[in-house]
Amino acid sequence: MKVTKAVITAAGPDQRNLPLQTLIDRDGNRKTVLQILVEEVLEAGVEEIAVVLHPDDVTAYREACTPFLSQISFITQNTPSGYGQAMLCAAEFVGNDFFLHLVGDHLYVSRSQMRCAKHLIAIAELNNCSVSAVQPTREALIPHFGVIGASRIHGSNELYKVEKVIEKPTPTVAEQQLFVSGLRAGHYLCFFGMHVLSPTIMKILAQLQTENPTKKLDLSSSLNELTVKEHYLALEISDWRFDMGAKYGLLKAQLSLALAGKDRDRLMAELLEFFVTKDIHSIGR
Repeated sequence: MKVTKAVITAAGPDQRNLPLQTLIDRDGNRKTVLQILVEEVLEAGVEEIAVVLHPDDVTAYREACTPFLSQISFITQNTPSGYGQAMLCAAEFVGNDFFLHLVGDHLYVSRSQMRCAKHLIAIAELNNCSVSAVQPTREALIPHFGVIGASRIHGSNELYKVEKVIEKPTPTVAEQQLFVSGLRAGHYLCFFGMHVLSPTIMKILAQLQTENPTKKLDLSSSLNELTVKEHYLALEISDWRFDMGAKYGLLKAQLSLALAGKDRDRLMAELLEFFVTKDIHSIGR
């Protein structure tokens, strides 16, 4: 199995403008979030990318990633019918291939030499199955994420067999249904916003849409169904992901990029000066 395709979803009403925001990358270059995502995907060995977006945003998105247009297809989601339906829009593009999936309103920052997407693809290709990136997350935050119930793969410190998926569970539901042995008390494995998925997920999404044509289609329900149909793993990673739609999300993403880049020392010095000066002025008032 070789992963050569990727799908980036960016059509949601709350996320449409976020991939077009401009940040400074690790190398000190000004780029849109979308361009940073595309570069990470291509660096991981992906050859074709589909971006699912709102019909009114095609021109702006084309301008945001001009250097890569030969490798990008723009697919429109005409009505906001849910995250899963946005994915399903890319079914023809995916065909019978495994594919990498990222959400367009998240930025991913690696804490090692291997970028997040490349690491995930390597694990998926090695195990020849779908793999979702996950992170241990405090129970107070789990109502914001898809959460998995899983069992650790024998002999591995980072791989789990996914047994159940629930979207934004309450802490009570998580405690009852999503316990994972070995995690710290009060922590659960939440989606990182990046997956390698088999084409089976598109068949599941299509079936769910047929059964409930008026209901918004979410992705977690389909991933839960995938646990029954196929071998499905989760990879625990220590990298950072930033939801840019969250409060201060863009600020935290920019700071993380800067602190992981070539200007780290200069930025640290300037931030230290800023906070010291701020504290001195506060004392003087």
